[in-house]
Amino acid sequence: MPAGTDPVPMHRQDWALLVLLSVLWGGSFFFNGVALRELPPLTVAFVRVGGGALCLLAVIGALGDRLPRRPIDWLPFGVMGLLNNVIPFSLFLVAQTIISSGLAAVLNATTPLFAVLVMAATGEERLTARRIAGVLIGIGGVAILRAPGLSVSAQLTGVALCLLAALSFGLAGYWGRRALTGVPPLTSAAGQLVCSTMMMAVIAGFADHPWTLPLPGATTWAALLGLTTVSTALGYVLFFRILNRSGAVNVMLVTLLIPVTTILLGHFVLGEVLTLREIAGALVIAASLLVIDGRVLTLLRASVRPEKV
Repeated sequence: MPAGTDPVPMHRQDWALLVLLSVLWGGSFFFNGVALRELPPLTVAFVRVGGGALCLLAVIGALGDRLPRRPIDWLPFGVMGLLNNVIPFSLFLVAQTIISSGLAAVLNATTPLFAVLVMAATGEERLTARRIAGVLIGIGGVAILRAPGLSVSAQLTGVALCLLAALSFGLAGYWGRRALTGVPPLTSAAGQLVCSTMMMAVIAGFADHPWTLPLPGATTWAALLGLTTVSTALGYVLFFRILNRSGAVNVMLVTLLIPVTTILLGHFVLGEVLTLREIAGALVIAASLLVIDGRVLTLLRASVRPEKV
């Protein structure tokens, strides 16, 4: 197996994009919860990718991008759609009907760990103790944030589904880095969602027969609108922008940030009270990101290194 290259530190501009992406994707847990009250999981997944694809198809031509013309050129987008949308969206939505959203968020935060392992196993990046330690610290920080929502009696099926979804996200990061590097983010996002829509149409049609379901209420429609436009269409454009420039492991760090941004939005927008536990969890996650990135540790080592006489 090739030794792989050293992990790529996060590009400075991508830190801001990562925080924004965590806000957009953090909202998806809320939107999912609302939509699942009236619609089955696979139908929600189909509406999410289908609506996101329509949004991007409406603007891709006007912004100067275009989709592939030859059928063979769609293969990378099809694999990406399967790993990054169809499998994880379906698994997480089904899991959220079994376990709490808090536990699902903690399990979602294992995605960077899977990404680190996948990149090492495929020889793309060296497996470093610093990165493993940083990811584990981050997962611990998420667990601190979500501690009251965790349930030791949660069904193992829901836990297993979330872990498989996180593994699929990790594989998607590797595939996107290998097969879609250099492809404009808007093209990658649109191509992925078009392929995901076709796959989810078959799966949801077979499992749910959505055409037989009663029309949902206004609240559900609003949740679906937010899920398709903000969390999916715009979110995946940012995802591919970060992936192209900073790599698969770095873009998956968004799953550590999602609980933090959700809590901060609740505080500043809804006036919810911040607890010491939440502040501690956020600080632990911040420390984990610094460990994973590594530049601060390098500067500290350089500052304490004794000068040669």
